Amino acid sequence: MTSSSDLILRFAEPSDSNVLFELIKGLAEYEKLSHAVTGNVLALEEHLFGSPKYVEAMLAEYAGQAVGFALFFYNYSTFLTKPGIYLEDLFVLPGYRRQGIGKALLKKVAQIAVERNCGRLEWSVLDWNEPAQAFYRSMGASILDDWRICRVTEEALTQLAAKE
Repeated sequence: MTSSSDLILRFAEPSDSNVLFELIKGLAEYEKLSHAVTGNVLALEEHLFGSPKYVEAMLAEYAGQAVGFALFFYNYSTFLTKPGIYLEDLFVLPGYRRQGIGKALLKKVAQIAVERNCGRLEWSVLDWNEPAQAFYRSMGASILDDWRICRVTEEALTQLAAKE
């Protein structure tokens, strides 16, 4: 069991890019999506710390080791006329789960949303990931059954952009 005094949550720094990318690959492996990781550390670092800055990340460290992360960015609610935060990824290494680290990361991102006067915090969860769904519900999240994610990527995105 981790001690809360040994857990450090902090914003990622440029020197964390490699370890953050390794955690991202760990998430992809857990989700059985390793084949979908086509990005690289340099692009991640540029998007986290370049100009413009596209995303932010929090690292969870236990006993000096990075054991989890939350990666997020702004979105916008036209109905609320307020910015929101979209949590792209929340991941804790398997050996450190059920010790409050995911809860601490989610709470920290919620605090950031409140501090920044955001109207909401939202994210997606895979339909098969029942443990994550139960965890999110226990944290007060609603899982919206009536909304579906639409996505256009790579060649389809290029084709859409070129449509007459």
